[in-house]
Amino acid sequence: MTVRTFPTTGPGAVPDPEVAAMLATLDAGFPEVATMTATEARAAIRARRAPLQRLPDMRTARDLTIDGPGGPLPLRVFRPHHDDETLPVIVFAHGGGFVFCDLDSHDEFCRSMAAGVGAVVVSVDYRLAPEHAGPAAHDDMLAALRWAAGNAGAYGGDPARIAVAGDSAGGNLAATVAIAARDAGGPPIAAQILIYPVIDDDFETESYRRFGTGHYNTTSAMRWYWANYAPHGTDDARLVPTRAASLAGLPPAVVITAELDPPCSAGDAYAQQLAADGVAVRHRRYNGLFHGFLSIPSLAATVAARAQIWTMARELLELPRDR
Repeated sequence: MTVRTFPTTGPGAVPDPEVAAMLATLDAGFPEVATMTATEARAAIRARRAPLQRLPDMRTARDLTIDGPGGPLPLRVFRPHHDDETLPVIVFAHGGGFVFCDLDSHDEFCRSMAAGVGAVVVSVDYRLAPEHAGPAAHDDMLAALRWAAGNAGAYGGDPARIAVAGDSAGGNLAATVAIAARDAGGPPIAAQILIYPVIDDDFETESYRRFGTGHYNTTSAMRWYWANYAPHGTDDARLVPTRAASLAGLPPAVVITAELDPPCSAGDAYAQQLAADGVAVRHRRYNGLFHGFLSIPSLAATVAARAQIWTMARELLELPRDR
């Protein structure tokens, strides 16, 4: 069992100039989603996107639709160029506050994960709030996991080595689905990869107090996301993973947090709780970095961090199959 944490940046620390410039640009330009309707927020976020490049190149990248609990559920399946006939599988849930983003918003990230880890990535276009309040997104992610367990072999995936993964709100979905699969007796999951996960709706943690304004992701936005996703409260392990009675028996975890992110403290605490309940954990907090930084491939810090995270994921997915 390995838990890695890092002290917070001291008051005299000099920020990376490239990161500081990007954070200032994002903080100044990101829409005030808390003042918008969900439809307005989606339009504003979509308008900021660069054209889809479909890079890095994949051996195959296929869109398909499966039967989901709420109707047709779109997936995008990426298989990287790789010599092995059979690869691990990562079922991925995108971020976006449970309210926005989609397959295209995280296309580059999923391609980079597939290439970097050497895995088939199944990206899930789950139902969005508030039109579909939680646990609809959780249920869709669980349905995608079950589909992958039964069908990934057709795409060169190994059903004995399946991970769940997600960033931000998607990290919440990966965590809650890992619990649901444990409690249901499967499908078996080899790893969970939680990237600055939104664990809970506690807005009084140290990271919320220190970084809730002026650091791109804000407390007001996080309150709005949760109000849309969980309008009837969060006393449900399908919404908040720490509502589970125990985390024992969950798959090994990679937990990534970013120091300047309001949900950072909850992510750090979740890594520690997993370890305390006997789960093998690789936890890294990236100091001086902000929520969402891993989706900005132009940052040198992102390039380095992705390489480290892909390595941690490979280490878990290459464990013996009987683990």
